[in-house]
Amino acid sequence: MFLFNYLNTLKQNNNREWFDANKRDYEKAKNEATSIFDAINLELSKIDDFGKYRIYRIYRDVRFSLDKTPYKNHFGAIYMRKQPNNRGSFYVHLEPDNSFVGGGFWSPEKDDLLKIRQAIAIEDDLEIILNDKILKKELGGLLGEAVKTAPKGFDKNHSRIALIRQKQFLLKKSFTDKEVMADDFTKKVIETYKTMHPFFLYMTDVLTTDANGEPLF
Repeated sequence: MFLFNYLNTLKQNNNREWFDANKRDYEKAKNEATSIFDAINLELSKIDDFGKYRIYRIYRDVRFSLDKTPYKNHFGAIYMRKQPNNRGSFYVHLEPDNSFVGGGFWSPEKDDLLKIRQAIAIEDDLEIILNDKILKKELGGLLGEAVKTAPKGFDKNHSRIALIRQKQFLLKKSFTDKEVMADDFTKKVIETYKTMHPFFLYMTDVLTTDANGEPLF
């Protein structure tokens, strides 16, 4: 796959001079990544309501980083479920030896985070979804940052306090280079999204209805 060959070479030559001298190769690699992202977008649109997906720029923001290399060693695309009636996002990351897809809620707003925590405290629906055998086998479990102690207003001895302490709610599945290069990669990505789908539906329901289950929008 030219895409991975290019990214491996870029990693060894991460400077503006090399990048500019090989701009044609960059465009070829980007087109290959875009073809993959487009194929995924087409299939995702058949099973859920997404807005227009976005490919991240390869240029790094180095203003606040100790690492001053100017370019990313990967291509990434974000697929946002169409608001206001759908919530959450799905991400596809293409990088040699580190390709993966992820989904969920990276940085919920303060009010949304409180709603999620209140729902977790009241009902065990999210816990049941995350304990699904297929989800645990394919995705492992919930990832993301958490606060160290019980959030204000929540019982530190609550049976689901580990979930309540979460401030990010993320699911992830990694793929080998061989899997990314295989003809059925798009199919595997879509299967992964389908495994995540109950998680998205539950979180969306929490964030788009009131305490009585009535739609907010």
